[in-house]
Amino acid sequence: MPRVQYTPEATLIKIRNPAIPWPTLSQARLLIQVVFNQVGRVYHLMLRKSTVEELELAYRQADFDDPVLTCKTCKFFALFALGEVYSARSNSNLECAVPGAAYYVNAMMLIPILPERPSLTHIEALLLLSLYSYFLNRRHSGFLLVGSAMRLGLTLGLHHDIPESQCPDPIDRQHRIRLWWGIYIFDRMYGSKVGYPIQIADDDIFVEMPSDALTEDRDEQFSDTQFLVASIDLARITGQVIEKLYSRKKQPDSFLQREQKLLIALKQWSQGLPPHIRLSRDGYIPKNVVSLHLQLNQCIMLATRPILLHALMQYRSSKPIGDKDTSPTNTQTLKTLGDACIHAARHTHSLIVEEWTNGTMPIYGYFYAHYLFSSALIMVISSEIHTENCNDFALFETATEILRAMSDHGNLAATEFHDNLECVRQCLNKKRGSRARNSLPSEAYLNPSEPLTLFTDPAARPSEMGLPEVSLPTDDMGFLGQNMEEFLALPDVDFGPLDPGMPISADATYSWPNYSLWTA
Repeated sequence: MPRVQYTPEATLIKIRNPAIPWPTLSQARLLIQVVFNQVGRVYHLMLRKSTVEELELAYRQADFDDPVLTCKTCKFFALFALGEVYSARSNSNLECAVPGAAYYVNAMMLIPILPERPSLTHIEALLLLSLYSYFLNRRHSGFLLVGSAMRLGLTLGLHHDIPESQCPDPIDRQHRIRLWWGIYIFDRMYGSKVGYPIQIADDDIFVEMPSDALTEDRDEQFSDTQFLVASIDLARITGQVIEKLYSRKKQPDSFLQREQKLLIALKQWSQGLPPHIRLSRDGYIPKNVVSLHLQLNQCIMLATRPILLHALMQYRSSKPIGDKDTSPTNTQTLKTLGDACIHAARHTHSLIVEEWTNGTMPIYGYFYAHYLFSSALIMVISSEIHTENCNDFALFETATEILRAMSDHGNLAATEFHDNLECVRQCLNKKRGSRARNSLPSEAYLNPSEPLTLFTDPAARPSEMGLPEVSLPTDDMGFLGQNMEEFLALPDVDFGPLDPGMPISADATYSWPNYSLWTA
């Protein structure tokens, strides 16, 4: 299907207004505060206190046409665009349905010719604009912008530790470090959603991780260090998933050996989370924590989804999951990994439904729509290949309805994803006829306050983990406990015979060139 639900260049040119007025100071403060709350808690893209001080200075001087301020103006317009799109519920602009687009266009026009000696402000502006590009469903533009930010960061040496003598101010040093890791997170995150390879290898990065060594102004300038470190580590694993499972390069070990190493890394990451970043059973869950666990679920789905595709292809060809040459152990391994993918998708669905029903989900957001779309595809495959999972189709229908509602409000990505899911529904209707589907009882949803844990006590009952028995029967929970632990503990044995059946070979249907179609 051609992708047409994005804001084209012709529309952006129409809404361009070089004389666009700055918002009032009070409006500007509110818009930037929205960005701090919605974006600044998840990514480090700027110094918070310094940004506010620069804003106040710009309004005191009131010389908004000063060419010296061009780069900062670009950054502020990008902030205004994000502030509008995160806070608005509707948009009166007839040319573009996405709030903040006028600020975005003018910010893009203010980007100077690529500088020979770039500033950190220039890189900050590029990252902010790359993030907003996704609200316009211009994900290729976002990818190009973060690519430019990375290369400018390389010219500044952000990927290296530098002597204190070259940057004695501890705030500036920490900002350099965190800005680089912001670029890194965007690179891995965008690559995993669009299907492109990572742009810099981990072996080429020699900068330390963010730290809490600072005392003065730390809380006013920076967000939670432990959260940022957890995000970096998860982004690193996501990059490894792209490189090891979705790349054409020859790998020294088999597919399932790579799968095992990645899941072990995810297990260690999950176990190492500090308490305040885990999903709590009770009380309010901060949005950044929800976002982090949605990214975890997506990483698990990326890692295990090929197994589910393998099962689907065998189902469509009327073959059992394991053929006569496949041992029962390997058959159970495939089942365990497929179930892990389904469980991660269900948990993503429950988290997003909770955000939707609470009215806290960004109505124009790209990433929530993408996560919902990814989980919906898993749900429909689950309901196809496992008769005991027929209720998963109701989750697919719920996801489709949420995407439709987001589309009606002007969310371009949701429009694209909803159209794709409607095509899936049409294909299923042709195959199955128009027979009715049983609806899923409300109590069958996963408990969104329960952290997704693939590695729990196998003796624990489903209800004790927030997994109601109607949704996950006891006999279908092996991947939560003993079966998953056994797979992770397997010695370095040869799983090679399973690889030719996996949809990740160079000549397979679901190889790298079609990966972006699968992830949309």
